[in-house]
Amino acid sequence: TWGREEAGWGWSRGRKGWGREGTEVGAWGKGGVRAGPGAEHSLQPRRSPAMPGRNKASCSCPDLPSGQQVGEGGRDAKGRLFQEESEEEGGDRRAKPNLGDPDVVKSPSDPKQYRYIKLQNGLCALLISDLNNMDTAPSVVSSEGEDSDESEDESDEDDDSGAEIEDDKEGDDDDDDYDEDDNGGDDEDLNDPDDSELEELAEKEETRKRGCTEKQSAAALCVAVGSFSDPEDLPGLAHFLEHMVFMGSLKYPDENGFDAFLKKHGGSDNASTDCERTVFQFDVQRKYFKEALDRWAQFFIHPLMIRDAIDREVEAVDSEYQLARPSDANRKEMLFGSLARPGHPMKKFFWGLVTCPYAENLPLSFSKAYFFSLFSLLETLDTLEKWVTEIFSAIPNNGLPRPSFGHLTQPFDTPEFHKLYRVFPVRKVHSLSITWALPPQDQHYRVKPLHYISWLVGHEGKGSVLSFLRKKFWALALYGGNGETGFEQNSTYSIFSISVTLTDEGYKHFYEVAHVVFQYLKMLQKRGPDKRIWEEIQKIEANEFHYQEQTDPVDYVESLCENMQLFQKEDFLTGDQLLFEYKPNVSSTVALNMLLLMPLFLLSAANEGKCHLKERWFGTQYSEEDIDKYWSDLWASDFQLNEDLHLPEENKYIATDFALKAPDCPESEYPVKILSTQQGCLWYRKDDKFKIPKAYIRFHLISPLIQQSAENVVLFDTFVNILTHNLAEPAYEADVAQLEYKLVAGEHGLVIRVKGFNHKLPLLFQLIIDHLSDFSFTPAVFEMITEQLKKTYFNILIKPETLAKNVRLLILEHGRWSMIDKYETLMKGLSIESLSSFVKAFKSQLYVEGLVQGNFTSRESKDFLNYVVQKLQFFPLPHPCPVQFRVVDLPNTHLLCKVKALNKGDANSEVTVYYQVTALIKLKECEDSHLGEEVDRNWNEVVTQQYLFDRLAREIEALKSLTKADLVDWFQAHRGSESKVLSVHVVGFGKHEGDSEVPAVSDEQNSSCGEIPQLTFLPPSSLMTNTTSIKDIKAYTSALNVLPYHKILK
Repeated sequence: TWGREEAGWGWSRGRKGWGREGTEVGAWGKGGVRAGPGAEHSLQPRRSPAMPGRNKASCSCPDLPSGQQVGEGGRDAKGRLFQEESEEEGGDRRAKPNLGDPDVVKSPSDPKQYRYIKLQNGLCALLISDLNNMDTAPSVVSSEGEDSDESEDESDEDDDSGAEIEDDKEGDDDDDDYDEDDNGGDDEDLNDPDDSELEELAEKEETRKRGCTEKQSAAALCVAVGSFSDPEDLPGLAHFLEHMVFMGSLKYPDENGFDAFLKKHGGSDNASTDCERTVFQFDVQRKYFKEALDRWAQFFIHPLMIRDAIDREVEAVDSEYQLARPSDANRKEMLFGSLARPGHPMKKFFWGLVTCPYAENLPLSFSKAYFFSLFSLLETLDTLEKWVTEIFSAIPNNGLPRPSFGHLTQPFDTPEFHKLYRVFPVRKVHSLSITWALPPQDQHYRVKPLHYISWLVGHEGKGSVLSFLRKKFWALALYGGNGETGFEQNSTYSIFSISVTLTDEGYKHFYEVAHVVFQYLKMLQKRGPDKRIWEEIQKIEANEFHYQEQTDPVDYVESLCENMQLFQKEDFLTGDQLLFEYKPNVSSTVALNMLLLMPLFLLSAANEGKCHLKERWFGTQYSEEDIDKYWSDLWASDFQLNEDLHLPEENKYIATDFALKAPDCPESEYPVKILSTQQGCLWYRKDDKFKIPKAYIRFHLISPLIQQSAENVVLFDTFVNILTHNLAEPAYEADVAQLEYKLVAGEHGLVIRVKGFNHKLPLLFQLIIDHLSDFSFTPAVFEMITEQLKKTYFNILIKPETLAKNVRLLILEHGRWSMIDKYETLMKGLSIESLSSFVKAFKSQLYVEGLVQGNFTSRESKDFLNYVVQKLQFFPLPHPCPVQFRVVDLPNTHLLCKVKALNKGDANSEVTVYYQVTALIKLKECEDSHLGEEVDRNWNEVVTQQYLFDRLAREIEALKSLTKADLVDWFQAHRGSESKVLSVHVVGFGKHEGDSEVPAVSDEQNSSCGEIPQLTFLPPSSLMTNTTSIKDIKAYTSALNVLPYHKILK
């Protein structure tokens, strides 16, 4: 989706989908959207591409009931309503303040009250009030389980289930930074190789505090007009209008005045344009909420549309387009859209162009919009209703019907839709995508047929497509489903995609890979829907919904305002999560449609030089050819089924015991060390705050062996990814039962993170340790993983942002091995014997630290460390192993390291400025909104071996003692002539950068992927002549002093 962010322009996260995505090599289990709408999975959540997304076909605004009965509740595992008693039942809403709407079904654990209203101008609003936490952080309960915006659950352990290479990652989880390449199995990276345990935890804590101030309130508004409505001669008009409404109104004329107001009062805003709707949202401190609502409403009452602002925003729109061009996901979508029938809006270009004459058309476009909205804050419902009525009744409604595109059926019923397309991608990847265009599926949300099918197609256990392909060494990952973006689901069609990340061998046999997919689909069609599996999925979703935890209010309202247009009122909170009705005929119809012929997209760097066509907007190089006659004839016939493909067995990991355990030791506010030996120690805290039947288990297996050489770092990456490859099939059932895991190839050891319902969590932990203890691999697996790791390293290096981070840390951290060092080592070749020797040495001597928090007793928690020691049989380390890099002491000057980007087709540049300072105090106090946030903070103390678990309380006390003068003095001391500053510039390619001829994005970016990339150092610009330029990193840093290990222990 197009996105607008607080400090500029950027992408907004797409809707969570009905798709189920398999693990990827190295995202290893960081797979994606669980096969359930709106419910994040233990693997990495699938971000939708940056193309307009999130759209789901609309339903009309439901009418208010004539008589309201009070009561709230949720649905049980069978989808039945369960109601809670209310002393207000049958009472008058006006006589009893904050009385909610009984028709809005919610979770039993949700303390909030909801009220649905419809204004005279047609605007519909869902009001949300949480009076249970008036004096604490916002208590808005998520419909998506433990998914706070930047919390443990979304950016850290939503990714859980899989391996990560921990390198150069500064906490900006791709989950949150929105890596638009992460789409449907095309992300071949072994994991997030630029991920760092320490920096990730620190950054998430800071981001959480930025987004979770006291008494935060939030609002979101959805306009039922999007990019499908763009005039043919004004591509990108809807997207551009989304930008322009922020540029001042008649009542508040200051350009970007709303942004400034929110920033001053601890808030933020965003917006995104989709195919059939545009969404705006913001949050702010509670006491400023009414004024923020009034300022915000003026966007839609009387925006100014000043000509000067129009000219500037044209450049902003074009900048977004340039940022999006290197994304394979965006490029594939544009190519797919070009296959639609002439006249279908999917063929339009939605981004916007510098050359378009928008100025003369904005007011007319705006006046046709039809509005819906949703608001959330910590006020009574009666107060909210008064505010909304007073402020938003002034929004004009011209009485015109909303734009409708439902008559444009079968948009892809064209000869072009039944071809093979070979595509030359930006990144080094082999990927096969098979895509079906189905009738719109929104009316089946209570049945969720795509959800059911994607659950099975994306399964990774025995009998699955991916299990079979892995055994043939043809595939690394698989994604199957619908991501609920506007591209994938709208009022004219619904997409179901199956994307397979191929090995080199799988690329050679891509037709056979496609045939295995068709064999599985035919098996599903012949067997028909299975009620046991449907009820199993239903139970898993219902468990998570019942024990949901809190989420960021602004994300919550954004999700709900879209749900309001898709579901009936009683299903606003449940419609995108729960399965309500078992209708096998509906699922069978969808499965039957998926046996029809559809296009194959084969992405591979091996297609270089073979693709002579070029997509108009993104310049994607591709070729078009008929599907091989042998295979097209075979798929049109009654071909033989594959006896190795079958439905999954009953899931033994689904929790059934949700009882809270009684404590067996004195309760404590912070973790305490309950076990300590020469081989390791264990920290423990019994949850007494959130009181949910879940737990978190984390272990750090520390070894000094890893950082001894670049080869050892690469061997460790390889080891962890093979380990997770071995776990993928046996651990998958636990994964879909929401027992989530992640293996991180850390800088100083193996990090194991496990979480979920505590009932069956020990089974998953023991499974991981058993595979670690009995680690083995075949030469074929070794070759497959190392070949894929080469692609992973290379794809990191060609991104300006990750290259900049790598260069900066290479300068700052003593003993760090660069990504170029690692890539060079891998390209020279590793031996099977070297990996076997490394793993044996790694497992022979360790120090293990663990943390257990949640619904376990201390006795049960000790068993986890004892199991590790017993199974691995390792010796203690002879000397303590540092778990941090030492940092060089920068000189008192401004350093500049300016290098050329490594992707010649990427015009984007990256600038980072680093200040080396003496102290840092976190500036915001924020209550933990769920258990994962508390665990994150405590784990940071363990993994850094600082153990200052009350650090937050101490920092708050220190902050209270500071004066404004103290802060000013500190700031001045670090910005003067004696400051220590490091600037890193990665310069993209373009004529304005002195490059004579800039190739298209596809033309040259992978032409040297087999070579070892080298940094090209550039001289400072005329504006940076007062800096000291670094031209040889190793030579320069070797002369610098190294600071002691940085630990704050008091």
